[in-house]
Amino acid sequence: MSSISDPPLPDRAEEVPPPTAPARGFDRWRYAGVFLLLFLFGTETFLVSPLLPTIADSVHTSEAAAASSVTAYVLVYAVAAPFLGLLSDRFGRRRTLVLGSLLFVLSNAAAALSTGLTLLVLSRAVAGLAAAAAGPAIWAHIAETAPEAVRGRALGLGMALFSCGQVIGVPLGGFLAGLAGWRSAFWALTVGTAAAVPLLLRQVPARRAQAPAPAQRVGAVRAILAGWADPTLRRALLVNTVFNTANLGAYTFLGAVLVQRFDLSVEALGLVGVLVGAGSMTGSLVGGRLGDRARTAGRSDLPLLPLWGVLLAVGIAVAAEGPGLVLALAGVTVWFLASGGFVTDQQTLAGTIAPELRATSSAWLTSTMYAGTGVGAWAVGAFGDVTQGTLLIGAGCALVAALGGLAVSLGLRRAAAGASTAGTASEA
Repeated sequence: MSSISDPPLPDRAEEVPPPTAPARGFDRWRYAGVFLLLFLFGTETFLVSPLLPTIADSVHTSEAAAASSVTAYVLVYAVAAPFLGLLSDRFGRRRTLVLGSLLFVLSNAAAALSTGLTLLVLSRAVAGLAAAAAGPAIWAHIAETAPEAVRGRALGLGMALFSCGQVIGVPLGGFLAGLAGWRSAFWALTVGTAAAVPLLLRQVPARRAQAPAPAQRVGAVRAILAGWADPTLRRALLVNTVFNTANLGAYTFLGAVLVQRFDLSVEALGLVGVLVGAGSMTGSLVGGRLGDRARTAGRSDLPLLPLWGVLLAVGIAVAAEGPGLVLALAGVTVWFLASGGFVTDQQTLAGTIAPELRATSSAWLTSTMYAGTGVGAWAVGAFGDVTQGTLLIGAGCALVAALGGLAVSLGLRRAAAGASTAGTASEA
């Protein structure tokens, strides 16, 4: 296992060319294909929600039944991601990315052609499978090819573009649906994903035939669970679960809280969504830059990880109880700034701590994120007053995540100190 400050070790089963960018920056255009996919995945995740009434009417079903298409996407992604992450680690990023992209093209075309609920739900399940294949491979590809000095910045930019899909892509999809019907939004995703495939073929290196690394020769089940065997990754995944119990679990009821407190209209809640995305984008970019500066200064322990938990607790508390609408909206912005920074730090950790299982580790981040979201939504919903539930569950779990983040940071610091001592002893 490598410490977080070490340069990424390329997967020995896959050819990774040396970075073409200078040490102080990186060539953003070199990642155009995967960045485009991240934008489209961000759009896809939340696209159905604003179109739900129109889709339900078109396929002659209820809104509750049509919402099962969202559930299908999320569940398939959460369950399949670790298995498909292993596929990427063993057979290469390029194959997995292209396969996932082609499935994404087919799934969105099938959604656009759906005339009934069954095909719509199946198409969303296949879209979840496609994103589960391509998503972890994207984060692993960025982590192992971006120069060490700007690794956090590269991952942060990718996360910002994913958030941008929510802020810009979803409204654009809704606008397009208003002009030409809801199917046109899925046709746009189909065309956009097809356009990314030639970029992936050009920009993602092909696998080189070599003997697999020792970690790749173990059985599939052991390899999938390997991240949980590593103490640092295990703590990070547990912290990720608790953080998202607070973060996305509480977010499920943010609209209800703001309507209850300030009687906001649907249009006003849409503008709140812009703040959510803007905060997440800012946190991703700022978190990546600050993380790079910390590593350049010799810090190997992700020192900002506990800070994101504290900021999340403050943001949720202010959004739920802060006096006045302006202060509550400021709390929402802080809330998702912390979310963006935290996710960037976690992806940096997953992409570096076990180089031979980068995609599998990244996939577990997504799976535990969805698990935390489900637990948080259930816990907040158990309260008769959702504002009180959001405050207690959201802020409380965020503080627990801050303590867990501190434990992860201290563990990384001890590991780095131990490695330094061992290196000194061997030289002697």
